[in-house]
Amino acid sequence: MTSFRDMHMPGDPLILANAWDVGSARMLVALGARAIGTTSAGYAFTRGLPDGGTVGRTEAIAHAKDIASHVAVPVSADLEDGYGPEPGDCGDTVNEAALAGLAGCCIEDVSPEGRAYDFAAAVARVEAAAAAARRAPHDFVFCARADGVLRGAYDLDEAIRRLRAFEEAGADVLYCPMPGEMADLERIVAAVSIPVNALVSGPWTRVTRDAFARTGIARISLGSSLARATHRVIHDAAASIFGDGDFTGLAGIASSEVDDLLTKGAG
Repeated sequence: MTSFRDMHMPGDPLILANAWDVGSARMLVALGARAIGTTSAGYAFTRGLPDGGTVGRTEAIAHAKDIASHVAVPVSADLEDGYGPEPGDCGDTVNEAALAGLAGCCIEDVSPEGRAYDFAAAVARVEAAAAAARRAPHDFVFCARADGVLRGAYDLDEAIRRLRAFEEAGADVLYCPMPGEMADLERIVAAVSIPVNALVSGPWTRVTRDAFARTGIARISLGSSLARATHRVIHDAAASIFGDGDFTGLAGIASSEVDDLLTKGAG
């Protein structure tokens, strides 16, 4: 069986399918997902909460562990900013994720309030997280995120500066969500020597896996896109139901098909 680490092949990217509960994870596995990622936004939505620092470390890791215990593929957790500003917070988060049996996790360099940690602090946080990953009782893939471009906190040049430093600090995978355009993604891949993750969201949903592969990307995350797509169905169907009395938006796949997928995707 191919390890989670070995699934990261530049030019032949793993699609990391982000699930928000056991059912969505099992369906994704049944439909072909080789690995599952959690989504902080998608899970927060199931709790009736907005994304961004509303779910704590203990709950987020327990949620990921629950998914991992119900599927037979690696599970990597979206652990936001590591649940605290200090390097020790990130180290503790990775340690707890590894002890929970997860295959990996990602931590970003922007606080829940949208403030980028300064460069030195960001690097120190990655160093602590990477050190904890190396101490894990099993192979653990740590992904360091430079989220400042996505959040409007810094530009692409600063993102590349940070990603290079994160590589030197011991990260296994690097991630700058939504860098702008394909040329920017190509710059990121060319600037580092370890696997790079890309996010499929917004305009990037029009980019094919083959096009991502040509840039040298090693992993493609769905992020919260699939969770938000399901909320689009709820929104549109409910708007028609309560606005026009039109129930046609409720047409879906058969319950028996869902049942089969849930069974097939079980660990």
